[in-house]
Amino acid sequence: MKLPRRQFLRLAAGAAALPAVSRMAVAQTYPARPVTMVVPFPAGGPTDTIARIVGERMRVSLGQPVVIENVAGAGGNIAVGRVARAAGDGYTLSIGHWGSHVVNGAIYTLPYDLLTDLEPVALVSDGPQLIVASKSVPAKNIKELIAWLKANPGKAMVGTTGVGGASHLAGILFQNTTGTDIQIVPYRGAAPRMQDMLSGQIHLAFDQAASSLPQVQAGSLQGYAVTSKTRLAIAPDIPTVDEAGLPGFYISVWHGLWTSKGTPKDIIHKLNAAAVDALADPAVRQRLAALGQELPARERQTPEALRAYQKAEIDKWWPIIKAAGIKVE
Repeated sequence: MKLPRRQFLRLAAGAAALPAVSRMAVAQTYPARPVTMVVPFPAGGPTDTIARIVGERMRVSLGQPVVIENVAGAGGNIAVGRVARAAGDGYTLSIGHWGSHVVNGAIYTLPYDLLTDLEPVALVSDGPQLIVASKSVPAKNIKELIAWLKANPGKAMVGTTGVGGASHLAGILFQNTTGTDIQIVPYRGAAPRMQDMLSGQIHLAFDQAASSLPQVQAGSLQGYAVTSKTRLAIAPDIPTVDEAGLPGFYISVWHGLWTSKGTPKDIIHKLNAAAVDALADPAVRQRLAALGQELPARERQTPEALRAYQKAEIDKWWPIIKAAGIKVE
């Protein structure tokens, strides 16, 4: 039976509105089941620890468990790619850092776009580095260090923990910034590098505070500066690079949260609110600070702020990486 034209148009309009209504219903009931947070590195590392601290507290706001899933491999690319390909429903989160969500786009050929295939949720923490030296280095501050390096070109050695990693890129940027010539010595991990630093086999390192700060506080290493605009709360006696005489030398292995492309804005808002609530919790803040993590100001915790920060970091680091010819196949 043929429908009258007016009735037909009403039915057609209602059918067209169904996807939008369905999306609204999904956003209103979200989350109806556990949320998975994919960690791109093995269990027990810094990113995994941060994920568990933040995810545990997000559960309170979301009313559902946040399940941590470690998917290691390819420098974090397998895990990030999994989230990039997941359904845009807010049930799959990517936690990652400066390496997995900035640097990897320059040193790998990725099957996804870091800026367009993921939706930013929140900046979680900043992880500035410490510029540390062996006790054998005859320099008591950054200015004396630079003078010593210039007087001994090619003799000093800086230990790094992986091609394209933070310590490697920091060494390259330091040479470019100061006009010095340093040998870059790669290590398989932070532990053997630390052993050689303590024994004086190598001279310098750009290291995470959680790793090197105990040695600095024990007097086993020299700590010259923190690579941020502000001093570390857990090490207020160590100057910033600006204060030490290396202005603007900012490097942070910062962490953030993303979800899959196409996730409704209402769901992203709920995830962001849960992350913001977690970062405001005194117990969470204390645990992250103990790891050498700095908590971003509230205005930096929005999805828009994370998107802008990630883009600015890509614009800063990709030219440095490509000029150095760093590539991983």
